[in-house]
Amino acid sequence: MRIVSLSYPVNPETVTEAGVPKVAAIGQFDGLHLGHESVISTAVGIAREQGLPAALITFYPHPKDVIGKGNYEGYLTPQADKEKLLQEMGIDILYVVEFNKAFSEVSPEAFVSDMLLPLSLQTAVVGFDFRFGHKGAGDAVKLQALSEGAMSVVTVPPFLVDGEKVGSSSIRIALQTGQLADANRWLGRNYSIRGTVIHGEKRGRQIGFPTANLELTDPYVIPALGVYAVRARSDQEGSWIAGVMNVGVKPTFHEGITKPIFEVHLFDYSADLYGQVMTVEMVQYIRKEHKFESVQELVEWIHRDAVEARKIMKDIE
Repeated sequence: MRIVSLSYPVNPETVTEAGVPKVAAIGQFDGLHLGHESVISTAVGIAREQGLPAALITFYPHPKDVIGKGNYEGYLTPQADKEKLLQEMGIDILYVVEFNKAFSEVSPEAFVSDMLLPLSLQTAVVGFDFRFGHKGAGDAVKLQALSEGAMSVVTVPPFLVDGEKVGSSSIRIALQTGQLADANRWLGRNYSIRGTVIHGEKRGRQIGFPTANLELTDPYVIPALGVYAVRARSDQEGSWIAGVMNVGVKPTFHEGITKPIFEVHLFDYSADLYGQVMTVEMVQYIRKEHKFESVQELVEWIHRDAVEARKIMKDIE
């Protein structure tokens, strides 16, 4: 997959390079959930039928990061994760458009004439709720009209799971309220985070449960505080290892901590992971984080959590 960084308006060099007709999915696609996948697979399918490159046009940073609108904090799928998934989905060219304050004020007309048409789009594929241009003034109907026959527009209907529309906002809420099963079902995969293994307080080692403490590589959506059954792998290791993860503020030992700490205990594993980047897939939410009356009570609960997580992970093997 070729990745092309764009800024508005598209420069002449990019126009020359982009001269080949192509099919492109357009959207933010944070989460790359099942609804997004239906848009992307439609674009890839049309491209393959017509013998054209399959492209995707997305925006970075997230528009809500720039204009501060709505209930938004963190990414479901940061850019590096998105790139990997899009390549697996069959995208040939990924256009990453720089989203800034000036770009947020570009009219729908200018967006089409100065960015989309110069990219030689033969077909644009968008979701049913697609909006573009200043204050979201453009939609799929307007996109077709503004293209003046230069490209066709395909609108993909909502993707439903159990009669409910899949959307990024619903997934965020599910993660933040401990409804991991719903979030994973709507994503079509386990929610995952990535982080560098750093030195922690080493309390886990002292009580028989050494943990890998993660410093997240990107501003992910933070899930509900609590204990999770997980599987993890480092970039160097390559193979998945089952484990249990605590996301929390260590109320048994500390007061006043507000930034969650990610601690992963890997089952039957003892190698040195410091400095390595680890991917953690969150398989099942086990319980909320508690403040315990003693270290002994904490240890007892950790044992219970580990037993339950082992069972969960064994059942899905």
